[in-house]
Amino acid sequence: MMSSQEPLLLTRTDPTRNMARFYVLSVEPALLAGVALLRQWGRIGTRGRTRVELFANEADAMEALMRLAAAKTRRGYRAAHSS
Repeated sequence: MMSSQEPLLLTRTDPTRNMARFYVLSVEPALLAGVALLRQWGRIGTRGRTRVELFANEADAMEALMRLAAAKTRRGYRAAHSS
């Protein structure tokens, strides 16, 4: 059914512009049926904003996740490395 997957954490920092942003994408089971793509973004150190998009199946949600990740990468976000 659902593969357990780590959330994708992207960050974009530029000290010269006082920029410190994060963007988190994850696919989770929905409450009743289907799956949800959770998006959270904001300034590093804050709670940020959250948006949930519902999909009929995991494949559609993963496709949307990959599309969003590619768009953020083009805008300068990079995958955060966990230690």
